[in-house]
Amino acid sequence: MKTLTRAELEHSLREDPQPLYLLVGPERYLRDAAARSLTEAALRGTLLREFNEASFNLLRDSVQAAVAAAEQLPMMSDRRVVRVRDFARLREADEETLVRYLNNPSPATVMIFIADDLDKRKRSTKALLDNCVVVDFPPLKDAEAKAWAKSRLKELKLTVDDAVLSEIISLVGTDLQTLFNEIDKLASAVADTGRITSAVVDELIGRSRELSNFELGDHLLANNRKRALETLHRLLDDGAEPVMLIGLIAGNYHRLALAKHLLAKGGREEVFRNISLPPFKRDAYIANLQRNDAAKIARGLQLTAAADLAIKTSQATPRLQLELLVCELAS
Repeated sequence: MKTLTRAELEHSLREDPQPLYLLVGPERYLRDAAARSLTEAALRGTLLREFNEASFNLLRDSVQAAVAAAEQLPMMSDRRVVRVRDFARLREADEETLVRYLNNPSPATVMIFIADDLDKRKRSTKALLDNCVVVDFPPLKDAEAKAWAKSRLKELKLTVDDAVLSEIISLVGTDLQTLFNEIDKLASAVADTGRITSAVVDELIGRSRELSNFELGDHLLANNRKRALETLHRLLDDGAEPVMLIGLIAGNYHRLALAKHLLAKGGREEVFRNISLPPFKRDAYIANLQRNDAAKIARGLQLTAAADLAIKTSQATPRLQLELLVCELAS
Protein backbone atom coordinates (compact mmCIF):
# COMPACT_ATOMS: atom_id res chain seq x y z
CA MET A 1 0.00 0.00 0.00
CA LYS A 2 0.98 3.63 -0.26
CA THR A 3 3.57 5.25 2.02
CA LEU A 4 3.10 8.93 2.87
CA THR A 5 5.27 11.55 4.52
CA ARG A 6 3.75 13.56 7.38
CA ALA A 7 3.20 16.50 5.01
CA GLU A 8 1.55 14.27 2.40
CA LEU A 9 -0.75 12.83 5.05
CA GLU A 10 -1.85 16.33 6.08
CA HIS A 11 -2.56 17.23 2.44
CA SER A 12 -4.48 13.97 1.85
CA LEU A 13 -6.94 14.78 4.65
CA ARG A 14 -8.72 17.18 2.29
CA GLU A 15 -9.93 14.10 0.44
CA ASP A 16 -11.88 11.08 1.67
CA PRO A 17 -9.80 9.04 4.12
CA GLN A 18 -8.72 5.48 3.35
CA PRO A 19 -10.06 2.52 5.37
CA LEU A 20 -6.66 1.51 6.84
CA TYR A 21 -3.76 3.56 8.20
CA LEU A 22 -0.55 2.52 9.96
CA LEU A 23 1.20 5.27 11.94
CA VAL A 24 4.56 3.90 13.03
CA GLY A 25 7.67 5.28 14.68
CA PRO A 26 8.99 6.53 18.03
CA GLU A 27 8.03 10.21 17.55
CA ARG A 28 4.80 9.85 19.50
CA TYR A 29 3.79 13.53 19.75
CA LEU A 30 3.54 13.95 15.96
CA ARG A 31 2.23 10.41 15.55
CA ASP A 32 -0.61 10.97 18.03
CA ALA A 33 -1.36 14.37 16.48
CA ALA A 34 -1.70 12.63 13.10
CA ALA A 35 -4.11 10.09 14.61
CA ARG A 36 -6.23 12.96 15.96
CA SER A 37 -6.19 14.73 12.58
CA LEU A 38 -7.26 11.54 10.81
CA THR A 39 -10.08 11.06 13.31
CA GLU A 40 -11.27 14.65 12.85
CA ALA A 41 -11.21 14.33 9.06
CA ALA A 42 -13.09 11.02 9.08
CA LEU A 43 -15.77 12.23 11.51
CA ARG A 44 -16.15 15.75 10.14
CA GLY A 45 -19.80 16.75 10.46
CA THR A 46 -20.72 13.72 12.57
CA LEU A 47 -23.28 14.56 15.26
CA LEU A 48 -23.16 11.33 17.28
CA ARG A 49 -19.40 11.13 17.52
CA GLU A 50 -19.29 9.11 20.73
CA PHE A 51 -21.14 6.26 18.96
CA ASN A 52 -18.76 6.26 16.00
CA GLU A 53 -15.35 6.31 17.68
CA ALA A 54 -13.55 3.54 19.58
CA SER A 55 -10.02 2.85 20.84
CA PHE A 56 -8.43 -0.50 21.66
CA ASN A 57 -5.16 -1.49 23.30
CA LEU A 58 -4.36 -5.09 22.46
CA LEU A 59 -2.40 -5.52 25.69
CA ARG A 60 -5.72 -5.55 27.50
CA ASP A 61 -8.41 -5.72 24.76
CA SER A 62 -8.99 -8.61 22.40
CA VAL A 63 -8.34 -8.30 18.68
CA GLN A 64 -11.78 -9.83 18.14
CA ALA A 65 -13.38 -6.87 19.95
CA ALA A 66 -11.42 -4.38 17.84
CA VAL A 67 -12.41 -6.09 14.59
CA ALA A 68 -16.05 -6.36 15.69
CA ALA A 69 -16.07 -2.61 16.35
CA ALA A 70 -14.59 -1.96 12.92
CA GLU A 71 -17.26 -4.09 11.25
CA GLN A 72 -20.15 -2.21 12.89
CA LEU A 73 -22.06 0.18 10.69
CA PRO A 74 -21.72 3.86 11.64
CA MET A 75 -24.64 5.46 13.47
CA MET A 76 -26.09 8.47 11.61
CA SER A 77 -22.69 9.07 10.04
CA ASP A 78 -20.81 8.20 6.88
CA ARG A 79 -17.95 6.64 8.82
CA ARG A 80 -16.73 5.38 12.13
CA VAL A 81 -13.14 5.41 13.45
CA VAL A 82 -11.37 2.61 15.31
CA ARG A 83 -7.87 3.15 16.73
CA VAL A 84 -5.69 0.19 17.71
CA ARG A 85 -2.48 0.36 19.77
CA ASP A 86 0.06 -2.11 21.16
CA PHE A 87 -0.52 -4.92 18.70
CA ALA A 88 3.16 -5.94 18.59
CA ARG A 89 2.52 -8.64 21.20
CA LEU A 90 -0.50 -10.03 19.37
CA ARG A 91 -0.68 -13.78 19.91
CA GLU A 92 -0.07 -15.91 16.86
CA ALA A 93 -3.47 -17.56 17.40
CA ASP A 94 -5.17 -14.15 17.06
CA GLU A 95 -3.24 -12.97 14.01
CA GLU A 96 -5.62 -14.69 11.61
CA THR A 97 -8.53 -12.54 12.81
CA LEU A 98 -6.59 -9.35 12.16
CA VAL A 99 -5.16 -10.48 8.82
CA ARG A 100 -8.60 -11.48 7.59
CA TYR A 101 -9.95 -8.00 8.36
CA LEU A 102 -6.93 -6.26 6.81
CA ASN A 103 -7.50 -8.14 3.57
CA ASN A 104 -11.18 -7.13 3.49
CA PRO A 105 -11.74 -3.96 5.56
CA SER A 106 -15.10 -2.30 6.05
CA PRO A 107 -15.42 0.67 3.64
CA ALA A 108 -17.42 2.57 6.29
CA THR A 109 -14.63 2.42 8.90
CA VAL A 110 -11.30 4.22 9.17
CA MET A 111 -9.08 1.90 11.20
CA ILE A 112 -5.87 3.48 12.51
CA PHE A 113 -3.03 1.29 13.79
CA ILE A 114 -0.49 3.09 15.99
CA ALA A 115 2.89 1.59 16.94
CA ASP A 116 6.38 2.54 18.08
CA ASP A 117 7.88 -0.13 15.84
CA LEU A 118 7.00 -3.38 14.06
CA ASP A 119 8.03 -7.00 14.40
CA LYS A 120 8.63 -7.82 10.75
CA ARG A 121 8.71 -11.54 11.46
CA LYS A 122 4.97 -11.56 12.09
CA ARG A 123 2.44 -12.38 9.41
CA SER A 124 0.19 -9.56 10.62
CA THR A 125 3.01 -7.03 10.08
CA LYS A 126 3.25 -7.98 6.41
CA ALA A 127 -0.53 -7.66 6.09
CA LEU A 128 -0.42 -4.21 7.73
CA LEU A 129 2.34 -2.99 5.42
CA ASP A 130 0.59 -4.43 2.35
CA ASN A 131 -2.87 -3.05 3.07
CA CYS A 132 -2.48 0.17 5.09
CA VAL A 133 -1.51 3.67 4.13
CA VAL A 134 1.78 3.83 6.05
CA VAL A 135 3.11 7.02 7.64
CA ASP A 136 6.51 6.88 9.33
CA PHE A 137 7.37 8.97 12.39
CA PRO A 138 11.14 8.60 12.96
CA PRO A 139 13.01 10.52 15.67
CA LEU A 140 13.49 14.15 14.71
CA LYS A 141 16.86 15.65 13.91
CA ASP A 142 18.04 18.41 16.21
CA ALA A 143 17.26 21.07 13.60
CA GLU A 144 13.68 19.79 13.20
CA ALA A 145 13.10 19.76 16.96
CA LYS A 146 14.54 23.25 17.20
CA ALA A 147 12.20 24.54 14.46
CA TRP A 148 9.22 22.96 16.25
CA ALA A 149 10.30 24.51 19.56
CA LYS A 150 10.55 27.95 17.94
CA SER A 151 7.00 27.58 16.66
CA ARG A 152 5.74 26.47 20.08
CA LEU A 153 7.51 29.36 21.81
CA LYS A 154 5.94 31.79 19.34
CA GLU A 155 2.48 30.40 20.18
CA LEU A 156 3.22 31.01 23.86
CA LYS A 157 4.53 34.52 23.08
CA LEU A 158 7.91 33.73 24.62
CA THR A 159 11.34 34.92 23.50
CA VAL A 160 14.60 33.00 23.76
CA ASP A 161 18.10 33.43 22.34
CA ASP A 162 19.17 30.90 19.73
CA ALA A 163 22.02 29.67 21.95
CA VAL A 164 19.62 29.08 24.85
CA LEU A 165 17.23 27.19 22.57
CA SER A 166 20.13 24.98 21.43
CA GLU A 167 20.92 24.37 25.10
CA ILE A 168 17.32 23.25 25.72
CA ILE A 169 17.44 20.80 22.79
CA SER A 170 20.83 19.51 23.94
CA LEU A 171 19.55 18.85 27.46
CA VAL A 172 16.06 17.57 26.68
CA GLY A 173 16.60 15.74 23.39
CA THR A 174 14.35 15.70 20.32
CA ASP A 175 11.36 13.75 21.64
CA LEU A 176 8.60 16.33 21.13
CA GLN A 177 6.36 15.16 23.96
CA THR A 178 9.21 15.63 26.42
CA LEU A 179 10.14 18.94 24.78
CA PHE A 180 6.50 20.11 24.95
CA ASN A 181 6.38 19.37 28.68
CA GLU A 182 9.67 21.13 29.39
CA ILE A 183 8.73 24.23 27.38
CA ASP A 184 5.44 24.49 29.26
CA LYS A 185 7.35 24.23 32.54
CA LEU A 186 9.68 27.03 31.41
CA ALA A 187 6.70 29.12 30.23
CA SER A 188 5.13 28.96 33.69
CA ALA A 189 8.40 30.05 35.29
CA VAL A 190 8.82 33.13 33.06
CA ALA A 191 5.17 34.21 32.92
CA ASP A 192 6.10 37.66 34.25
CA THR A 193 8.96 38.42 31.85
CA GLY A 194 8.10 36.30 28.79
CA ARG A 195 11.81 35.59 28.26
CA ILE A 196 13.60 32.26 28.77
CA THR A 197 17.20 32.68 29.89
CA SER A 198 20.05 30.23 30.32
CA ALA A 199 19.77 30.62 34.09
CA VAL A 200 16.11 29.55 34.05
CA VAL A 201 16.94 26.57 31.84
CA ASP A 202 19.73 25.48 34.19
CA GLU A 203 17.46 25.82 37.20
CA LEU A 204 14.40 24.02 35.85
CA ILE A 205 15.70 21.43 33.42
CA GLY A 206 18.77 21.01 35.49
CA ARG A 207 21.22 18.41 36.45
CA SER A 208 19.19 15.28 35.77
CA ARG A 209 18.68 16.10 32.07
CA GLU A 210 22.34 16.95 31.61
CA LEU A 211 23.39 13.72 33.27
CA SER A 212 20.91 11.77 31.15
CA ASN A 213 22.17 13.16 27.86
CA PHE A 214 25.86 13.23 28.64
CA GLU A 215 27.11 11.22 31.61
CA LEU A 216 24.83 8.19 31.29
CA GLY A 217 25.32 8.00 27.52
CA ASP A 218 29.09 8.40 27.86
CA HIS A 219 29.33 5.64 30.47
CA LEU A 220 27.23 3.27 28.36
CA LEU A 221 29.37 3.79 25.27
CA ALA A 222 32.54 3.42 27.31
CA ASN A 223 31.23 0.10 28.69
CA ASN A 224 31.64 1.46 32.21
CA ARG A 225 28.87 -0.53 33.87
CA LYS A 226 29.65 0.62 37.42
CA ARG A 227 29.53 4.35 36.61
CA ALA A 228 26.49 3.89 34.35
CA LEU A 229 24.55 2.19 37.16
CA GLU A 230 25.64 4.86 39.66
CA THR A 231 24.37 7.58 37.31
CA LEU A 232 21.12 5.72 36.67
CA HIS A 233 20.45 5.31 40.39
CA ARG A 234 21.17 9.00 41.01
CA LEU A 235 18.71 9.98 38.28
CA LEU A 236 15.99 7.68 39.62
CA ASP A 237 16.57 8.88 43.17
CA ASP A 238 16.25 12.48 41.93
CA GLY A 239 12.74 11.60 40.68
CA ALA A 240 13.37 10.99 36.97
CA GLU A 241 10.59 8.89 35.38
CA PRO A 242 11.75 5.50 34.00
CA VAL A 243 9.86 5.99 30.72
CA MET A 244 11.53 9.38 30.27
CA LEU A 245 14.96 7.81 30.87
CA ILE A 246 14.21 5.08 28.33
CA GLY A 247 13.32 7.81 25.85
CA LEU A 248 16.55 9.67 26.53
CA ILE A 249 18.65 6.52 26.12
CA ALA A 250 16.82 5.69 22.88
CA GLY A 251 17.31 9.26 21.66
CA ASN A 252 21.05 9.02 22.34
CA TYR A 253 21.31 5.82 20.30
CA HIS A 254 19.23 7.23 17.45
CA ARG A 255 21.55 10.26 17.31
CA LEU A 256 24.57 7.95 17.41
CA ALA A 257 23.23 6.01 14.42
CA LEU A 258 22.69 9.26 12.52
CA ALA A 259 26.09 10.62 13.56
CA LYS A 260 27.84 7.40 12.47
CA HIS A 261 26.36 7.81 9.00
CA LEU A 262 27.19 11.52 8.85
CA LEU A 263 30.76 10.97 10.03
CA ALA A 264 31.41 8.50 7.21
CA LYS A 265 29.69 10.76 4.70
CA GLY A 266 31.05 14.23 5.50
CA GLY A 267 33.31 14.15 8.55
CA ARG A 268 32.83 15.77 11.94
CA GLU A 269 31.66 19.08 10.45
CA GLU A 270 28.68 17.27 8.92
CA VAL A 271 27.96 15.60 12.28
CA PHE A 272 27.76 18.87 14.19
CA ARG A 273 25.72 20.61 11.52
CA ASN A 274 22.95 18.14 12.34
CA ILE A 275 23.54 17.35 16.03
CA SER A 276 23.83 20.07 18.66
CA LEU A 277 26.56 19.46 21.25
CA PRO A 278 28.52 21.82 23.48
CA PRO A 279 32.02 22.41 22.04
CA PHE A 280 33.69 20.80 25.06
CA LYS A 281 31.85 17.52 24.36
CA ARG A 282 32.61 17.22 20.65
CA ASP A 283 36.01 15.50 20.72
CA ALA A 284 34.78 12.87 23.19
CA TYR A 285 31.64 12.31 21.10
CA ILE A 286 33.67 11.68 17.93
CA ALA A 287 35.97 9.35 19.85
CA ASN A 288 32.94 7.37 21.05
CA LEU A 289 31.61 7.15 17.50
CA GLN A 290 34.90 5.77 16.25
CA ARG A 291 35.11 3.21 19.08
CA ASN A 292 31.60 1.85 18.53
CA ASP A 293 30.61 0.13 15.32
CA ALA A 294 27.20 0.27 13.65
CA ALA A 295 26.30 -3.22 14.90
CA LYS A 296 26.72 -2.19 18.54
CA ILE A 297 24.62 0.95 18.02
CA ALA A 298 21.88 -1.12 16.32
CA ARG A 299 21.99 -3.59 19.23
CA GLY A 300 21.59 -0.67 21.64
CA LEU A 301 18.43 0.43 19.81
CA GLN A 302 17.00 -3.10 19.89
CA LEU A 303 17.71 -3.56 23.59
CA THR A 304 16.19 -0.17 24.44
CA ALA A 305 13.02 -0.92 22.45
CA ALA A 306 12.69 -4.28 24.23
CA ALA A 307 13.10 -2.63 27.66
CA ASP A 308 10.50 0.02 26.76
CA LEU A 309 8.00 -2.69 25.81
CA ALA A 310 8.78 -4.65 28.98
CA ILE A 311 8.08 -1.58 31.14
CA LYS A 312 4.84 -0.83 29.32
CA THR A 313 3.67 -4.43 29.71
CA SER A 314 4.57 -4.56 33.43
CA GLN A 315 7.28 -7.21 33.15
CA ALA A 316 9.09 -6.75 36.50
CA THR A 317 9.49 -3.23 37.88
CA PRO A 318 10.53 -0.26 35.69
CA ARG A 319 13.61 0.26 37.89
CA LEU A 320 14.72 -3.35 37.43
CA GLN A 321 14.15 -3.18 33.67
CA LEU A 322 16.31 -0.04 33.48
CA GLU A 323 19.06 -1.65 35.55
CA LEU A 324 19.03 -4.72 33.28
CA LEU A 325 19.11 -2.49 30.20
CA VAL A 326 22.07 -0.47 31.47
CA CYS A 327 23.96 -3.67 32.33
CA GLU A 328 23.37 -5.08 28.83
CA LEU A 329 24.26 -1.83 27.05
CA ALA A 330 27.46 -1.42 29.04
CA SER A 331 28.62 -4.99 28.52
